[in-house]
Amino acid sequence: MKISKFNRVLGFVKPYWGSVALNIVFVILSTIFSLFSFSMVVPFLNLLFNPNNLITVRPEFSLSSDVLIETMNYYISSIIINKGQSTALIFICALLVFAFFLRNLTTYMASFYMASVRVNSIKDFRAAVYNKILVLPLSFYSKHKKGDIIARITTDLQEIEVSIMNYLDVFIKSPITIIAYFAYMLGVSWQLTLFVLCVLPIGGIIIGKIGKSLKKDSKEGQTRLANIIANIEETISGLRIVKAFNAIDYTNEKFAEQNEGYSKLLRFVHRKRDLSSPMSELLSAIVISVVLWFGSTLILSGDTTITAANFIAYIVVFSQIIPPAKSFSHGFYNLQKGMASAERVFEILDADEVIHEKTDAKNIDEFKDSIKYNNVVFRYGKDDVLKNINLTVEKGKMIALVGESGGGKSTMVDLLPRFYDVCEGSITIDGTDIRDFKINDIRGLMGIVSQESILFNDTVHNNIAFGMENATREEVIEAAKVANAHDFIMNLENGYDTYIGDRGMNLSGGQRQRLSIARAVLKNPPILILDEATSSLDTESEKLVQDALAKVMSNRTSIVIAHRLSTIQNADDIVVLAKGNIVEQGKHDELIAKNGVYKRLTDLQSFN
Repeated sequence: MKISKFNRVLGFVKPYWGSVALNIVFVILSTIFSLFSFSMVVPFLNLLFNPNNLITVRPEFSLSSDVLIETMNYYISSIIINKGQSTALIFICALLVFAFFLRNLTTYMASFYMASVRVNSIKDFRAAVYNKILVLPLSFYSKHKKGDIIARITTDLQEIEVSIMNYLDVFIKSPITIIAYFAYMLGVSWQLTLFVLCVLPIGGIIIGKIGKSLKKDSKEGQTRLANIIANIEETISGLRIVKAFNAIDYTNEKFAEQNEGYSKLLRFVHRKRDLSSPMSELLSAIVISVVLWFGSTLILSGDTTITAANFIAYIVVFSQIIPPAKSFSHGFYNLQKGMASAERVFEILDADEVIHEKTDAKNIDEFKDSIKYNNVVFRYGKDDVLKNINLTVEKGKMIALVGESGGGKSTMVDLLPRFYDVCEGSITIDGTDIRDFKINDIRGLMGIVSQESILFNDTVHNNIAFGMENATREEVIEAAKVANAHDFIMNLENGYDTYIGDRGMNLSGGQRQRLSIARAVLKNPPILILDEATSSLDTESEKLVQDALAKVMSNRTSIVIAHRLSTIQNADDIVVLAKGNIVEQGKHDELIAKNGVYKRLTDLQSFN
């Protein structure tokens, strides 16, 4: 286990140091009351077996277990002398009950404060991961399965909570308890305690070796679980295709194979982890047996440093070290398991954001003149997707990007709101490189309507007003009217308060697209980006959406990716892309007259 990773996990605990401090205080008090309870064994035994061996002189105060025991014997002896043995016995029992009450009360208070530490730390951890997911570039998600990312923010964080945060109490309480008990034992008999300290490390070494291998197996288990979640997510998303291609048996077999592999590994991990409990008990039983033999030998040999009553108290206290030691060893196993999950979560937190905002980034709240692509090059890996793109988009103009799939159209518009950054060259707005502006300001200038309508499982109103916290109902309705969406919205069961289902599946494709347009209208951006906004619609829906788009694009700068060339014939400039290059550019009539790529694409669609 890398200490740095563990320290990073504890970093989420630091804001709650006050609760941790109170936990430590109550743990110490609980340990003191526990020792007091166990020390009562000695006067109780002396009262039963040595009623005439009374202490009439009060011992001088010092910080040692012998003085504590002798002081208790002195007070018990005083009660016996003045009020009799029966009264002394009642006093011992009452004091014992009161000590256990205080012990349990302080134990509860320690757990009370630790609960808020555990819960709040994981809350902050989860918030940090979620925030990171929001700011990571789109390229990150093209390299990772969505299900794997979901697994890291759910099951992996849950594993951290169960395996690390839930054992913070153990990691604090067990060492304090063990140290205090050993101090007591050392005061009773340093020979016995030294002997115990020589034997116990052997068990610790054995447990440590098993725990080290457990971490590796646990990380592999979390990875396999993430693959299962990714498989489930893909299956649900593609269920229509699974059924259409009669692939139910194939998909089921694939899942069964993953499920069996994960279950097999998980059984091995659980069995190895569960080995800590019986192993620690066996080692404890061996140590106790040896201690009993060694201590009895000291007493039988006439050693006056320890009496029979003190020896029994010693064994009682030593037996109480076993539960915290057992909890600590079990917590150590879980710590290894939790750190495997922590490494997977930190892979997200440590992922390079790629899209960086300059510390002195400028503000921009309006678009005045033009957008320019200056010798722009962009590549995925080693492959150039865009090659030396030069293009000027003047304010108020409609620019259409056309070409075959894979030509670089979507990538070209994704560079503008900085979903990706150019590899070479620059993109400027009003003469300033967009990398010099604040990212939120740039995106605030733009409204995007994509081919796939991105809607959320919320009300119609909240989907239209998404990102616009202060939008009124009247403004939402007005935006819906511009997008030709108001009429169908009013026919829904609850109008604007109707929930539209996961990804808006309760609506038709045309209705979903018009809600997306309404959202862009409400934002009222000076720059509008339309990424094949009508390509997946039927003729009737397309006409309604086209009418809505015509209203939206008036008096706005628009960049349109067009699949159906008939929709962009009136564009101010049509840019034809092929294999990352601009191969033609001009108005519709000019490009038709060139009898080149655009003419060929137009003829193909006319033929179809």
